[in-house]
Amino acid sequence: MSQDLKISKKKPTYSISEKLDAYLSNYNRNIDLPIFYSDLLRFQGSVVVYDKNDEDTLWVRVYYNDFEREEIDRSLKQVYSSLISDGGTSILKYLSVDAIDFCTFGNSKPFRIKVRNILNDNFTHFYVKSADASRVYGLELEQMLSPYQINFLVCKDTLIEEHITGIPGDEFIKTMLPECSSAEKSQIAKEFVKFNERCLIRLLGDMRSYNYVFVPTHDFDHVNFKIRAIDFDQQSFEGNLKIYRPQFFKENNKMVALVREKIQNESIDQYKIEERSIVAKRMISYHSRLNKLLDCMEADAISTPSHIERLKEDIYNYTMDLNFRKSKNMGEILKNALDFVKRNYEDVSLKRFQ
Repeated sequence: MSQDLKISKKKPTYSISEKLDAYLSNYNRNIDLPIFYSDLLRFQGSVVVYDKNDEDTLWVRVYYNDFEREEIDRSLKQVYSSLISDGGTSILKYLSVDAIDFCTFGNSKPFRIKVRNILNDNFTHFYVKSADASRVYGLELEQMLSPYQINFLVCKDTLIEEHITGIPGDEFIKTMLPECSSAEKSQIAKEFVKFNERCLIRLLGDMRSYNYVFVPTHDFDHVNFKIRAIDFDQQSFEGNLKIYRPQFFKENNKMVALVREKIQNESIDQYKIEERSIVAKRMISYHSRLNKLLDCMEADAISTPSHIERLKEDIYNYTMDLNFRKSKNMGEILKNALDFVKRNYEDVSLKRFQ
């Protein structure tokens, strides 16, 4: 049953280790940047950004003095070229930085950059954040273990992330879900079950409704909806296992009710098995890269001793696998969780991991 779970109010920022930095360089995630997160903090002032209903979005639009703004714009356009294209300068003359917004809510306090192509007025966003090892691990795991590709770059203490398009979960649940057909609701319920299982397997926490999006795909005469995470700050940090299961957040109560209404228990078990099998297949495909990332995590400190002790005990109580009790850190806990899924997949006798 959904409940009001307690999450650490202020998760510490974990710096990028030398080993993780070498890993990122090996897979072309590292890049020399012309501007850093700290540079953007030197804004002169800001105004509140409101949505179409005149409600505070918790973002503010920042502005800089004229001299700095010219240099910042040029640097941000270069960052955009590196993230989206080949890093060349030929496209810069066609780009305009229309807005720089700063989020005052949450751990990462990101800057959101709006870049517009002046030839056709098409625009896109990307984010500039303070680099945090937890977030980087979460992004890399999303690339390998989810159905989605994700693009990001790291330079020293700065992280650049592409914008993930979709309908914010809280907005979708409030305004669009009630208007969906019965068939669409059944499909959405199925996706939530699979999303819930995927977050658990890879230990991605805090998937409250505003931390994921719904992605609609039109297929012949109907629309399919996928659920995609957009926040990776809580990768393998918290100690409470329920925090890695979206079903236990009160913000997802309507999704949990929808699952109960539309899907029988037998089908829920079937969809969980399907998702574990898909994740296991991805693990096999990314075998070498995943092992290198897990080696970095095992050598890293990305959580507190109390969280580690609680989580390994919680997972042991669900799986009765002694490997979890032997885990020394979050990296080992995650490795054992993934091994548990892969081992059962390979044995063709999946056990319940819930």
